[in-house]
Amino acid sequence: MKTNPFCVFSLKSGKYFAEKTVAEINVRLADHEERDFEDGEHKIRPIENVRNKDVYVVQSLHSDPEMSVNDKLCRLMFFIGALKESSAAKVTAIIPYLCYARKDRKTKQRDPVTTKYVARLLETSGVDHVVTLDVHNLQAFQNSFRCYTDHLEAKALFACYVKNNIKESDVVVLSPDAGGMKRAEAFSEVLSKSIGTYVPVTFMEKKRSMGVVSGSALVGNVEGKSVIVIDDLISSGTTLSRAAAMCKEAGAKQVLAMVTHGVFGSKANENLKNPALDKLILTNSIPLPEKLNPDLVKQKIVVLDVAPLIGRCIQCLQTGGSVTEIIEEL
Repeated sequence: MKTNPFCVFSLKSGKYFAEKTVAEINVRLADHEERDFEDGEHKIRPIENVRNKDVYVVQSLHSDPEMSVNDKLCRLMFFIGALKESSAAKVTAIIPYLCYARKDRKTKQRDPVTTKYVARLLETSGVDHVVTLDVHNLQAFQNSFRCYTDHLEAKALFACYVKNNIKESDVVVLSPDAGGMKRAEAFSEVLSKSIGTYVPVTFMEKKRSMGVVSGSALVGNVEGKSVIVIDDLISSGTTLSRAAAMCKEAGAKQVLAMVTHGVFGSKANENLKNPALDKLILTNSIPLPEKLNPDLVKQKIVVLDVAPLIGRCIQCLQTGGSVTEIIEEL
């Protein structure tokens, strides 16, 4: 069992979520300083002694009204560098939402593979271990990083919600595109175990080019069933809106979407109005933005707390426990 002293930090923009996380393991957030200068530069450093300690930095990399994704990524890199130069024994970046994870391959000539570049930036700053939650493409994430990585999943959390809130036994899991079938199959396995009956998996055809989504084939039977659309993130909501409409046209009884990360672009309010989508269940890996219609939030959105999972992950990493086991817990 590891006995190294450890501490947990978070940048200011992620403090609320990090405070919930450390409360799960009965520790406090360590103190640090962030200073902004008139010319747009900034300084960030730990105030507490981190020499020979294992250090965890909890920070989702999403944009908000105060900082862009790039601002947060830059500050996280500088902070990791400062921790390493302050003689931290090991630095683990826990990034529930990893930015640029969708740009994981070349889809057009001379395209960047930005996921790989983010990995190089974080590794160059000195990070020893990266943990993320329901990353867009797990294989790309694992292949991009050369340091140690762990991948957390919210599937057990979603399965608990279904078990406690959906009484109908006729449930089907739907992937909104063929590429998400592995995620859907993994969720089906956990959900089947949770509710005690086999949950089939189906999927939709989806093509995207220049931001335009097309494809209308629905593979599988959803008539008279409660459909659970599972995905890693929602941005504009176009994909979920289309999936819900097609399921209702095919006779689905109700359609719920379970999505880990609520990125929410400019068209989200419009697409969430679609009456075919009955509920949207999210985690709090990203705070709900103020631009969301409050009536829609009240009527359709349920937010599940993933901070306990992150807290248990830190505990496991520190004591040599199994991260796989906490992902499967119901």
